[in-house]
Amino acid sequence: MDSWTPIHSTTVQEIEEYMRSLNLPEKVPQKGANGKQVSGSHYSDKEIQPWDYIYANNLCYFTGNCVKYVSRWRDKGGIDDLKKAIHYLEKLIELEQGK
Repeated sequence: MDSWTPIHSTTVQEIEEYMRSLNLPEKVPQKGANGKQVSGSHYSDKEIQPWDYIYANNLCYFTGNCVKYVSRWRDKGGIDDLKKAIHYLEKLIELEQGK
């Protein structure tokens, strides 16, 4: 198995500090499907809804699920959500290597 080394080791604290430095406006109430959360509140505090990011970037099913699980892991499934993201990545790698 290949080893993987990140190009840049940005910490969560550095990302949070950067986001605060942007002085983004207060969150505006969402309309339409984004304005409601079916079962739970794990996406309600997100600045950008994962499905909007997935759609805007034309991500495939497997990549989209990785975004979804990594986006919500702290607020919903914890480590299990990170494991789900890894599982989708493993399947995506398997499919891409099989091409």
